[in-house]
Amino acid sequence: MEALKYLLLPPLINALLILAGLAAGTRRLTGGLLVTLGLTSLLVLATPVVSHALRQGLEPPPLSGPAALRGEGAIVILGGGRDTRSPEFGWGDAPANPTWRRLAYGAWLQRGSGWPILVSGGRVHDEHSAEASLMAAALREVFEVPVRWLEGESRNTAENAHFSAAMLEAAGIERIALVSQAWHLPRAIAEFEAAGLTVIPAPTEFASAPPPGLHAWIPRAYHLNQSSRALHEWLGRGVAWLKTRLPTP
Repeated sequence: MEALKYLLLPPLINALLILAGLAAGTRRLTGGLLVTLGLTSLLVLATPVVSHALRQGLEPPPLSGPAALRGEGAIVILGGGRDTRSPEFGWGDAPANPTWRRLAYGAWLQRGSGWPILVSGGRVHDEHSAEASLMAAALREVFEVPVRWLEGESRNTAENAHFSAAMLEAAGIERIALVSQAWHLPRAIAEFEAAGLTVIPAPTEFASAPPPGLHAWIPRAYHLNQSSRALHEWLGRGVAWLKTRLPTP
């Protein structure tokens, strides 16, 4: 299933279309259409306009601020990847840029609300340390914010929800502010609600509007990456929708 996911996402799906077109040989019309489709879709997905539209369609409204977090609850910050062998902090691995954005927002919410923090992220590729431990180190040493719970067993969003909910249930907490990129939150919210938690969306890193004029249509690798991330989420939504429609064995 993991391999199939990457086969359906750019840039691999685009490259496969182009290769299929080139391999069509004598079937010139079919081959030409496949090459055109693969190349055109690759370029279109790399434009700021399309990248912004794909991401914006996923994003929930922003949280009004720490004042929205009243009563009892916890802030759950999801891991967003790691940079391996990063020398600057002396930790070995370090949080990747998407994770830093989540940590900064979670720290700001914690200072304004007083809610305790749970960080969630494991060892996706059997790394030496769980991502949650890197996140906790960053919150303590860089943002000077305490971390109450470290969930270091999860490898995907569904496991983030499952293991985090178990830890919070043991602490008697049912309500959370869930911190992640805005484009990722809808699917994450569904997983955490299915795990029995009441979720307050706390999105960060909203899609920036495309630049004016011709620059909005100039393909760039950055926007192809953002489109790929958004399509991953749309694909996840589609799979979740199909699961609700298929008969239960």
